[in-house]
Amino acid sequence: MTATKLLSGAQKVRRRIVFFSLVFLLITLATWVMADILWRGGMNSCEVAILILFAILFTPVSLGIVQALTGFIILWRRRDPARLLSLLETTPALPDLPVTAVVLPIFNEDVSRVYEGLRAIYRSVERTGNLSRFDFFILSDSNDPNKWIEEEMAWAELCKQVSGFGRIFYRKRKIALNRKSGNISDFCRRWGSKYRYMVILDADSVMSGDCLVKLAQLMELNPQAGIIQAAPVQALSESLFGRGMQFAGSLYGPVFQAGLNFWQADEGNYWGHNAIIRLAPFIEHCALPDLPASKTPRAKFMSHDYVEAALMRRAGYEVWLAYGLGGSYEGGPPTLLDMAKRDRRWCRGNFQHSWLVLSPHVRPINRLHLALGIMSYLSSPLWLFFMIIGTLQFWIASRLTVRTFDFDVGLSRLLDVGGNQLAIILFSTTISLLFLPKLLSLLLVLRNKESALLFGGRLRATVSVIIEHFFSMLITPILMLFHSRFVLGVMAGQEVGWGTQRRGGENAADWGEAIEAHGGHTIIGILWGLLAWKINPAFFWWMSPIFIGLVSSIPVSLLLGKVSVGTAMRRMNLFITPQESNPPAELAELKTSLAICDQHAPRLEPLRKNYGFMQVVIDPYVNAIHIALLRRHHKRLEGTYFTQLQDRVVAEGPDLLSRREQMALLMNPECMAWLHEQIWKLPSEKLAPWWTMALRQYNVLESKPQTALYL
Repeated sequence: MTATKLLSGAQKVRRRIVFFSLVFLLITLATWVMADILWRGGMNSCEVAILILFAILFTPVSLGIVQALTGFIILWRRRDPARLLSLLETTPALPDLPVTAVVLPIFNEDVSRVYEGLRAIYRSVERTGNLSRFDFFILSDSNDPNKWIEEEMAWAELCKQVSGFGRIFYRKRKIALNRKSGNISDFCRRWGSKYRYMVILDADSVMSGDCLVKLAQLMELNPQAGIIQAAPVQALSESLFGRGMQFAGSLYGPVFQAGLNFWQADEGNYWGHNAIIRLAPFIEHCALPDLPASKTPRAKFMSHDYVEAALMRRAGYEVWLAYGLGGSYEGGPPTLLDMAKRDRRWCRGNFQHSWLVLSPHVRPINRLHLALGIMSYLSSPLWLFFMIIGTLQFWIASRLTVRTFDFDVGLSRLLDVGGNQLAIILFSTTISLLFLPKLLSLLLVLRNKESALLFGGRLRATVSVIIEHFFSMLITPILMLFHSRFVLGVMAGQEVGWGTQRRGGENAADWGEAIEAHGGHTIIGILWGLLAWKINPAFFWWMSPIFIGLVSSIPVSLLLGKVSVGTAMRRMNLFITPQESNPPAELAELKTSLAICDQHAPRLEPLRKNYGFMQVVIDPYVNAIHIALLRRHHKRLEGTYFTQLQDRVVAEGPDLLSRREQMALLMNPECMAWLHEQIWKLPSEKLAPWWTMALRQYNVLESKPQTALYL
């Protein structure tokens, strides 16, 4: 049996006709009601703009509502002919697995988190008895010397502890070209021909061995599958914001994923990590094209995943969402500000897809995926514009005597209500529809006592949904202004970097950072609220949810970022997820390992800035591993750039070297061998004082573990 038999072409067409007909019906009804409200006394230009914007903005809302409703019906009935996992349940003899590469690209990440996550994955695969079927690759683009050396030592210690030499590999690229997509491309060129499949992880990804084995089996059962995406669940978050996101993803995610699979079937999307890829077609067909009209020559798309899914589909291969497959986890931003920083990069990347939306070579469903990705950010400035025009229209209406008709037509006449009552009905219905997906998800959990207990019980799950919805209402206008600014920046041609993400659960935001980020939001909320009150108190109360969110943005952002509040919620059994109430072995091991890492973190403040460089120059063990992992260069020449750098390091210490100069030396094995010899051979009076202090520190610490990976 193959996945192509799960759903015939005619069945896919019927599903999409039903799905998008419901979406169109919902948009039509809502737009009809809005038109019926606006037409009284004739429609001016503001009202026409309001009606057009409303129809545009209600489209993604309708799509989400119908998708959640469809997913709810599927999960309630517990039957879906297009569920990919049914292949494993109906196939009597599962195939043997080829060797699969598990690829982990990193860039200046928390080394303990990365390697302890990899350890948990490795141990989990080992428990399945299929360890010989997986190779693991750590692909580093780090440009911080300390991170680089820490990564190398962590790799060596991990391999020693789990007997992973020959199965866990580390590679540091010399030139970090094209960010993550370039890192993956480099792996494909060097090692892609050796593997049939590749599983891509993110720096904070954790996948169980059972999940990895099932993904490989699904690929074997369906030769036409190019990508199978496992839906990751956020886990191990500690701040209130992170716990809220984690709870929402665990509770609401299954409903949306089942609905998404209903209409996309084998024309799904790729989310960039926690997915398995068939390497041969990926290498042949999914090389990213150059970004048109970019300031940087041969620049590639920042958000490569959507593009690669479209290219895989264009080549005739299927892309599936394996919803319901457990064992796939990821981290998340710990604060609202961290999410906004991530969204700024995603906004830039998604808007680059506008070059492909109208491309004749992209399939319609992939075109829709790309358009929805753009709309997820474009909708914010459109909503802002919608409310500004609404404020202007209300001000005009309050200043002018508008002729109204003494009779009703359309829905007003049909329902025997006036325009004001119809507006209240539309507002109430829209708010109810926005809450509907959460209510449906909650009903699925409440129907079964065992399922409810995984979320803290029926009462606490319900309370958690209410609290989560309350905070969602508060941060929605904040995100609207953030995203509006990001979109305007993209349209103005501002460049966006792709730096290291803050993934930890620490109290990451302080008052200064919050005031700087949200001060403008607060001022806008106050001024807009005063204007609304001056226009009409009724209009002020109508718009009050927007004003409250903006005015309270600073304290709300700080509150959401606090770990102490998240911990208090945990003690009250609120925002509980199945990954906490019944923790899988992988997450339990990772949590324990990270706690050990925190206890054994090195305390080397005077030398911390260049601690990695110090290690590789002084420590024979670190020096040998570092040189062994480098490619050999030609013999060092006297009087060259590298010789001058070496002499400076010996005479002055590494503090005066730039990061680029340190990286250049670290890339040269001959230089590192020479420096190691000189530092130990030369008398102290010929060494910089920095090296004297470093040698003294090294002699004190040489017998002590520097990281939990040494335990």
